[in-house]
Amino acid sequence: MREWTVVAGVCLALMGCTAEAPENKIAEDAPVVMKAGQWTFTRQTTGYNTPTVTAQEYAEQLKNKSVKTVCIAVDEKGLPDADALAGDEGSECSYKDDAVMRKGRMIANLSCKKSGGGTAELMVEGNYKPDSLTVGVSMTRTVGGQPVLRTTHDLTGKFEGECRPEAQ
Repeated sequence: MREWTVVAGVCLALMGCTAEAPENKIAEDAPVVMKAGQWTFTRQTTGYNTPTVTAQEYAEQLKNKSVKTVCIAVDEKGLPDADALAGDEGSECSYKDDAVMRKGRMIANLSCKKSGGGTAELMVEGNYKPDSLTVGVSMTRTVGGQPVLRTTHDLTGKFEGECRPEAQ
């Protein structure tokens, strides 16, 4: 037992540690907040499913890639504009109460009132920095209570600066 005490003492001496509690507490990491302003979003379709989709239609949909510049606001909770994240998948979107944006990780569920003649529910999950975003988006469109379309997308975003009139 004495040997362990000596080893521990040597380790503490080599690392400059003391047995006393540190006077300064370690500061908590600063929050990671996305910047409000103009962003360029690139959306790549990775999955597409309807009740009647053919293999050819599926393959064609996977070629869909869009690039869109938008002006987004970030609310007091650090959440970016929900419609901007939804893109063409829906509008009049809002976050459900379980949205989390913390330490560069985003997990959010969106509900969109308008989406191709119906409504849409989107799950967004991925990583962000103040000036970039990389998330996966899964969307289910419902018309008359029945799911009619399910898609998945990779969404990347890059902060471009202050909003310009053409992006609003």
